[in-house]
Amino acid sequence: MPKKKKAKKKVKKSVSRKPAGKAYVKKVLKKKSASPKKTVKKKAAKKKAEKKKTPSSRAVPAKPQVVQPGPPPGVIPPVEEPAAREEAIGTVTHYYSHLNVAIIQINKGTLKTGDKIRIKGHSTDFSQIVESMEYEHQHTDLASAGQNVGIKIAEHAREHDILYLVK
Repeated sequence: MPKKKKAKKKVKKSVSRKPAGKAYVKKVLKKKSASPKKTVKKKAAKKKAEKKKTPSSRAVPAKPQVVQPGPPPGVIPPVEEPAAREEAIGTVTHYYSHLNVAIIQINKGTLKTGDKIRIKGHSTDFSQIVESMEYEHQHTDLASAGQNVGIKIAEHAREHDILYLVK
């Protein structure tokens, strides 16, 4: 009975050197690439895509845009009109929760230690008396327009909340 010949795998030999300098032979087996299979799903997906590309018979006409009157460009209106005894003097630019300190940019007027303030925003609304205020890491008793000051506050404040001075 004749012996069947075994199929030999193709072996690629490459010579490289170890860091110590000894040469050794590395054997790398070549893999046969699998033949690509055709699927029926791809054809069905193409047909659906072609159907979606066709425009619908009922086209909706574009609506004309209506321009609403508003403040002039560059002017940021306050979120809400303040009460008669309140004056908007600044906005919260940052809040440090671990220190309970809000950084306030004073836009107009002045703020002194001992003044009663109200911080109001989308989900914030509380009043307190200014007890501690710092400008450039130095304690101060007076802050004027154009300064960014840190104020110790009682509750959580958020960016863009408005600072009102209660008269």
